[in-house]
Amino acid sequence: MNLVASVALALDRLGERVDRATERILNWDERLLEAISHAPALRRLDLLLTVATYIGYGYLWLALALALIVLGNPYDHRSLLVGQGVMAVTLFLVQGIKAWGARPRPVFLRQGFHHRFLTVSSFPSSHAATAWAMAYVVLHFYPWWDAAAVLTVAVLISLSRVYLREHFPLDVLAGALLGWGVAQGLTPWLAQLVR
Repeated sequence: MNLVASVALALDRLGERVDRATERILNWDERLLEAISHAPALRRLDLLLTVATYIGYGYLWLALALALIVLGNPYDHRSLLVGQGVMAVTLFLVQGIKAWGARPRPVFLRQGFHHRFLTVSSFPSSHAATAWAMAYVVLHFYPWWDAAAVLTVAVLISLSRVYLREHFPLDVLAGALLGWGVAQGLTPWLAQLVR
């Protein structure tokens, strides 16, 4: 067997291993979706998680932005500009990844008004990405705020997406990591720009 054939065989075997590993991960993701979306303990939080999904559409961030514009001082206005920059970059990246990856959403077990506005692509979750990005920005500019409360909002928004079967758990995890990472990388730089 020559070198080219040996390399081709090795790459073929590697590809088969990657395919099997990917299949196991996706099967685990689907099982976790089923466990979360049917969890009896979460059924008691149904209204809270439904509200969290609607808040995650941006209503919370819009309300916070309007409050900062009307009631805030120059520091608040600068933090708002940074937050808007982080949000824009986060959403741009999320939508780019969704267009490239195009993982289909889970099968919905219930229909709501907001389902009309969902894209067909599931990966990554824009709700989780923006929730965790804004959590980072809020805690960066307002470290005296209760971190547990801010992070709880991000967790509830993220969890609601899986509970309501609008995302797989890995979609939410990827969105959260993307949002937090973008915010962590951009916030100090943007804060310097708007001084």
